Amino acid sequence: MAQTVTPPRGMRDFLPAEKARRERALAVIRRSYAARGFDEIETPVVEDSTRLHAGLGGDNEKLAFAVMRRALTSDDLAAAAASGDALALADLGLRFDLTVPLARFYATHRAALPPVFRSVQIAPVWRAERPQKGRYRQFVQCDIDIIGEAGPLAELELLEATLATLADLGLTECVIRINDRRILSTLLAHWGVPEDARERALITIDKLDKIGAQGVADELAASGVTADGVAETLDAIANAGWELLEADAPTWLDEAAYADLLALRAALPGAELVFDPTLVRGMGYYTGTIFEIAHPGFGYSLGGGGRYDNMIGRFLGQSVPACGFSIGFERIVDLVSLDEDGAADSVVLVYDRDVALPALLALKSELVAAGRRVRLEKRVKNQRALLERIAADGFDAYAFVSADTPDAASLDFRPFA
Repeated sequence: MAQTVTPPRGMRDFLPAEKARRERALAVIRRSYAARGFDEIETPVVEDSTRLHAGLGGDNEKLAFAVMRRALTSDDLAAAAASGDALALADLGLRFDLTVPLARFYATHRAALPPVFRSVQIAPVWRAERPQKGRYRQFVQCDIDIIGEAGPLAELELLEATLATLADLGLTECVIRINDRRILSTLLAHWGVPEDARERALITIDKLDKIGAQGVADELAASGVTADGVAETLDAIANAGWELLEADAPTWLDEAAYADLLALRAALPGAELVFDPTLVRGMGYYTGTIFEIAHPGFGYSLGGGGRYDNMIGRFLGQSVPACGFSIGFERIVDLVSLDEDGAADSVVLVYDRDVALPALLALKSELVAAGRRVRLEKRVKNQRALLERIAADGFDAYAFVSADTPDAASLDFRPFA
């Protein structure tokens, strides 16, 4: 019986042309961030299981892939089954985002890093999602973070860098939805939600665009939130904008946090910042400003981030301010169209069977030294199919090589029709 040869569900192979297209987009992102003073780092694909399940990753912790401990015994399996704790069998796990690894990285290497550290991480992460269109179990994240800057400069740099990078990719109509966790906390306090129920209440509010104001109110009521007027308040704040301090501020608003958002908007006059008091961002580690990328042509977020001042302190025992922004690479890569850098210098040598291999390799080396990308292809009977395949692979021109070809200068390169 033939074995299955497809990738694991929710994971993908990339053919050369698709891989090249992705790398072109990643190159634009890297150049843009490097130009703005961010330094790229790399962290392991696995972290300690206890760190990944320390309450920092919100619901994503439930989607983490666990790596089983070595040399497990039948007693270990029986004990885990009896306790119902499958994680007792794991000591490592695949990272589900890049923020938790960054916090650990900074705690490990802080003595070698500048007081304000601007980092870039571009790497795959893994989540045990239910695979569906646009949702994968392995995907690339593009994160920029600023650690050590407690003031609004961190948010301003992240917002400017992200919008500029999106523009470099050709996504020029993006807007940033922005909110502050302090505003959400004041809203929940206005409803009388106790502290120990607020994270769960935020998860419910995050469903507003799916179940509507009344649906959120009903779900909150089912979980014990009995405040009056929840649906009405949600309807009222849905259209809140930048004018809330021009008259009496509503009772649900944290005025200091809102004033900070106004200051960010004033400092970025060229950016389209939209105040959205219902924006939640599901991660439990956010402590202040939060933001998401929206585009009028798409009904989903293209990325997001926020301030997470308490996370690194869990590793160091001292507070360290931090803020980050992540571009959803898998969502944007299919939306951008970038020129194929160097395509005009990509050529194929179609050689006859009687060409001496040293001579063929010498021709290739001469062209490579001149800055060209070169592929060798043996001449076949079905020449049309060969040339169609070469053109589909992104090459610009081809030349035939015979046993009498003396050097690269004598090659007759022909463009693909």
